[in-house]
Amino acid sequence: MTGIRAEGLTLAYDDRTVVSDLDLQVPPGRVTVVVGANACGKSTLLRALARLMRPVDGAVLLDGRAIHALPTRQVARQVGILPQTPVAPEGISVLDLVGRGRAPHQTWWRQWSAADEDAVAAALAATGMTELAHRPVDELSGGQRQRAWIAMAVAQQTPVLLLDEPTTYLDLAHQIDVLDLVTDLNRRDGRTVVMVLHDLNQACRYADHLVVMRDGRIAAEGDPATVVTAELVTAVFGLGCQVVPDPVTGTPMVIPLSRHHPARSVTA
Repeated sequence: MTGIRAEGLTLAYDDRTVVSDLDLQVPPGRVTVVVGANACGKSTLLRALARLMRPVDGAVLLDGRAIHALPTRQVARQVGILPQTPVAPEGISVLDLVGRGRAPHQTWWRQWSAADEDAVAAALAATGMTELAHRPVDELSGGQRQRAWIAMAVAQQTPVLLLDEPTTYLDLAHQIDVLDLVTDLNRRDGRTVVMVLHDLNQACRYADHLVVMRDGRIAAEGDPATVVTAELVTAVFGLGCQVVPDPVTGTPMVIPLSRHHPARSVTA
């Protein structure tokens, strides 16, 4: 099983450091969710894990080897990424978009094959997009479009899948649909998944391993049931809250407090 980790990772944009001396071991075959306040370095970390950003210091290791020392095609066969706001070429069909996920498996001597056809068909089926295969991507709803992009990542057949805020701009029903789909991919295929999410309650529901970032560092990580406390949420997000068991899943559920909705005292 492919292993990916960060050691002493420092990331910066010009002279602005965003992630500082970060160590992270991504549990193989599990769903890891990264959360934190805006501008804490979540998406930057994901970009580094995908080899889209070179560290100032430290390294991302893929199966024990520095990811930047590996050939691009080799990395693309092991790590797939769905960025925050992907843009499809105008007029491209779902089928063609998903087919682009097979590019890392092709060379000048090995072009499109029956294996590629099978991989694309399986990806479309896994994401429920088979009937929409010939529709232009720009004619799809937000949820359908996100499924098409996930199908492309699935067709890439990488053991590691990185998703940067895959529920952005989706309504609640489509958010749950996408998160269930990603969980299916993990449970069925054993893919290692790392997602950045904003919604703490969804993160607690879907994460096997939760990583909480603050100011470019990891503030806490582990099972959501042990990591998420009212004190942690206040320290990381500056938000008063109560943490109670989710009545459906039993995972932590964060109830935010505010000036207009303060905590109520409970009397017998």
